[in-house]
Amino acid sequence: MAAVSDRLSEDPEALWGGTVLALLAALIGGSALFPQTVYDGFVWKYFWGPVVADGAGASCAVRSGGETSLLFSLNDCATATGVVAEPGYTTISTLSYALILVLMLVGIVFLIRRLDIGDEPGLFFALFPFMLFGGSLRTVEDVGIALGGGAEALIPFPWSAFLISPFIYFTVFLITLIALLISVGAERQELVSRYEYPLAAIGSLAFGATLVYYGYVAATTEVINVVWAVPIITLGGATVITAITWYVTQNYAPHINAGTGFAGAIVVWGHTVDGVANVLSLDWSSQLGIPNYSPKHVVNGAIIDLMSAVQPASVSAAIGTAWPFLFVKVGAALFVVWLFEPEMFEESPRYSWVLLIAVLAVGLGPGTRDFLRATLGV
Repeated sequence: MAAVSDRLSEDPEALWGGTVLALLAALIGGSALFPQTVYDGFVWKYFWGPVVADGAGASCAVRSGGETSLLFSLNDCATATGVVAEPGYTTISTLSYALILVLMLVGIVFLIRRLDIGDEPGLFFALFPFMLFGGSLRTVEDVGIALGGGAEALIPFPWSAFLISPFIYFTVFLITLIALLISVGAERQELVSRYEYPLAAIGSLAFGATLVYYGYVAATTEVINVVWAVPIITLGGATVITAITWYVTQNYAPHINAGTGFAGAIVVWGHTVDGVANVLSLDWSSQLGIPNYSPKHVVNGAIIDLMSAVQPASVSAAIGTAWPFLFVKVGAALFVVWLFEPEMFEESPRYSWVLLIAVLAVGLGPGTRDFLRATLGV
């Protein structure tokens, strides 16, 4: 045991692998030994149950006596007996995903260090299309539910579970990893001058393929209708807000962008897309002629609850209650960009760029899904 401990302390990659294996062993072993407490009360309630409910378009999924049932009424969910799981995120699942994200980021740093890449901003810009693809791929499952599921869906349940959080993160990660290895291999074989070019091309083609699919279902079905005002307002509004933010920071607080440069503006744009899309979906759905949506993120829901309590009803009726979320997203993005000082990139360039990629992904990925859902009315 001492030898193993010494190896883990001296080899960070071994420590990372040991940590991942230990967590997996705890979940699998705990689920086998204490199924009702560990599996039903934790794994199923916070991770698989929400996926089951989301994949079936149900209000909740209920597990009792080892059996799972679906309910399509919020009132029935409120009075259900057993372990109840609703689509979306909870505080526990959000914190768990944050832990998973940290572990994945550390693993990615080890990988790109092995490949001897990622110490320049090229990787950040090359992965930008994959963030759009991730959000768009998630919308494939939303479209499938709108079409009625089953054979009508492009990817029916349970396979569509790979398109629902948290599994979609692993799906997109695997696709991105394969694309990265292919691109690096092409550069090593001198087929391309830089690996970033084929990497960005693969991501763009993948994102474009999902858009072609949406165009096809919109043209061939009556269920899907494109509401062009949503992408125009979302993308246009995010671009204008980002441009103003960039101008102000560059002229009055240039230290904010000193470390990241233009990449910081991309981060702000990605999170602003998420903010604008949420405000449109939650506060202006009736005016846009799109379905009524409910917040699935803990922070967004908390903001809406707070504004509903402190904002006069007449004001809420006029401008809604989700609008502060946009300012929170822009402010948080600016704050994070400011934290990436030039010294970070000088001391740990690979870790800094991977971390900045993750910051953009957690905003642009969900934002892409949100505005595409609203655009397609699903």
